[in-house]
Amino acid sequence: MIYIALLVVLVGIELLYFKIADKYNIIDKPNSRSSHTTITLRGGGIIFPIAICIAFILGYVSWEIALAVVIVAVVSFIDDIKPLSQLPRFASHVIAVGLVFYDLNLFTESLWILPIVFVLLIGWVNAFNFMDGINGITVLYALTAIISFSVLPTQVSSLPLLITMGLSCFVFGIFNVRKKAKTFAGDVGSISMALFLGYFMIKTIIVTNQFGYILFFSVYGIDAVVTILNRIKKRENIFEPHRSHLYQYLANEMSFSHVLVAVIYAGLQLGINGLIIYMDNQGNLSGLFILELLLTLTLAYLLLRALVVRKMNKMDL
Repeated sequence: MIYIALLVVLVGIELLYFKIADKYNIIDKPNSRSSHTTITLRGGGIIFPIAICIAFILGYVSWEIALAVVIVAVVSFIDDIKPLSQLPRFASHVIAVGLVFYDLNLFTESLWILPIVFVLLIGWVNAFNFMDGINGITVLYALTAIISFSVLPTQVSSLPLLITMGLSCFVFGIFNVRKKAKTFAGDVGSISMALFLGYFMIKTIIVTNQFGYILFFSVYGIDAVVTILNRIKKRENIFEPHRSHLYQYLANEMSFSHVLVAVIYAGLQLGINGLIIYMDNQGNLSGLFILELLLTLTLAYLLLRALVVRKMNKMDL
């Protein structure tokens, strides 16, 4: 019953935000780098940090994680309205990561571990944010991760929090997973959700003592890393907006439906996650299997990307 009430509250909050965004002209105007062609309300992903705040009030999440998400959400929302310099954005990420480390007691671990986890978490947050480019992809991918975490026996105590965040994704998805989106997540949504998912990933690895669960983020991870390497090779500024992810090629140059591409990415990741969970339950999630699966996925991605680029080049001739 509480989740039904929570769903109604979240829908009401999202609709209220739409009125505020419309009144104060918080919009996303399409440009040459955009994958959309019409003016759309920006920042609908504010429902994610709001859901975290509600979860904190209900006792589902610690103050450290709630505060970490709120900090990056506030700075990101300001950046959505009026672009900020790199310093305040990076500072908010560092403080948030510190709070995540504190919550997970990582400061008591060996000091050499912290820089590695720090770089991975910061990298994940930014990669997840950069991947937010077409209707549905961010929310469906996030929902896939949340569902996957929810079925793990080690996360039973976290189910109320995961359900709450899942409901916020459902509410946002109503207005975003469509041919013509009513709203985009904005940095406030993508960065706060990325931090939340990153926190759960680290927590899962710690609790299960199984690094293989990092493959829950493999589809995004491979696309992001390969795209960054390609842009570095072309001497492009990797921090500037672009349209060179594979999903952007499919949606923009190949004219695939945005929602279809988003469903493919989320569906593929869900299948991988199911395999990871199955192999762990069978006691076969070894380091060798993880490496083989990662290499197989990377090679498959590179092959598909090469085929798509070749077809795009032929279309330009």
